[in-house]
Amino acid sequence: MQAETLDETRRQLQICNACRYCEGYCSAFPAITRLRDFSDGDITQIANLCHNCRGCYYACQYTEPHEFALNLPRALAEVRSGNWADYAWPAPLARVFHKHAVATVIAAVTGFALILFVMRFLGEQSGPGFYALLSHTAMVAIFAPAFVLPLATVCVGLRRYWHDVGGQPIRAAHLRDALAQAAQMKNLKGGHGDGCNFEEGERFTHSRRRAHHAVMYGFLLCFASTASGTVLHYVFAMHAPYGLISLPKLFGLPGGILLTLGCVWLLMLRRRAAHDLSDTRTHGSDVAFLALLGFVAASGLAVYASGGTALSGPLLALHLGAVLSFFLLTPYTRMAHAFFRMAALVRDAQQRL
Repeated sequence: MQAETLDETRRQLQICNACRYCEGYCSAFPAITRLRDFSDGDITQIANLCHNCRGCYYACQYTEPHEFALNLPRALAEVRSGNWADYAWPAPLARVFHKHAVATVIAAVTGFALILFVMRFLGEQSGPGFYALLSHTAMVAIFAPAFVLPLATVCVGLRRYWHDVGGQPIRAAHLRDALAQAAQMKNLKGGHGDGCNFEEGERFTHSRRRAHHAVMYGFLLCFASTASGTVLHYVFAMHAPYGLISLPKLFGLPGGILLTLGCVWLLMLRRRAAHDLSDTRTHGSDVAFLALLGFVAASGLAVYASGGTALSGPLLALHLGAVLSFFLLTPYTRMAHAFFRMAALVRDAQQRL
C-alpha cells in the first residue's frame, strides 16, 4: 500500500478523533476513539471495520469545501482495497485482476465453460445430471483443489492481517460477538438504527443491508446445498441428481434465488451511489465480482429449469465454468473482504470485551 494513502487516512482519523461527532456511528468510530495515535496496523483494522455506509460523510462539517477536506469513507476504502491486494497471494495477480476485472471474469468463465463442454465429448457419459457432462471423479479432481487452494491463500493473507493488527488468541466470546454482528449486518444499520446513506445521499435506507442479507444468506444456503449433497453421496450412498424434496434442492433453490436477487439489487444500488465516496480504482472489479457471483446463482437455477433438455449441456458447462472461475478468483475479488471483515470484527470484540 502506498505510504501517501496511509498518511492521508491518518490525518483524517486524527481530525475525527478530535471532533468525535460521529462517535455513536458504526464500529469504526468507537475503535477510533479508543486510540490517541494511529499505527499502520490500527488504520488497517479501522478500515476493515468500515462498511462504507457514508453516514459519517453526510454528518461531517469538515468535508469540502472546508479546508480539512475530509472524505473518510473514500480514505478507508482506499486503505481496504490496498490491504486486500497486499495480503493476497501472489499479490501481482490481485493487481492484475483489479485492472482488468471484467475481461478476466469473461475470459475465465468462457474458457472454463468451453473446456468442460469439450470434455463431454472426449470421455464417456457416466450418469445423469451433472455426471452426463463430467464424471464424478473428474469433477472432484477439478473442483476440490479449486476450492481448497484459493481458501489456503486467503488463510495466508488472514494470518498476515492478524499479525499486523495485533490480534490475540481468540476466545469463544469474541467469536460469538463477531458472528452476531455479521449475522445482523449491525454496522449497516447506522448509528441510530435508521440505515445507511450509501445510495440515497443524506436519506437513510435499509436497502443495502437487506441486499447484503440476501447475498449472505443466499450464499450460505447454496453452500449448505453442496455440503448436504456431499454428505448424501459419501455417507448415505445417495447419488445426484436429487429430487425436489431433498436437502440439496430445499437449500439450493431458495439460496440461488436469494443470491441472484441480492447481487442484482447490490448492482442497482451501486449505480445510484456516489463513486467519489469509495475507491474508484476498484469500481470495475467490484462490479465484475457481483456480476460473477450473481451469474453463478442464476446459471445454477437455469440448469435446474432446463430439466434435461438440449440446453442442459451448454448451461451446465457455463454454470460449472462460472463456479470454477469464482473459486479460483476468490482471493483477488471482493469475496476476500468477507474474511477480512470477519477478522476485523473478531479483533474489535477482543478490544471491547
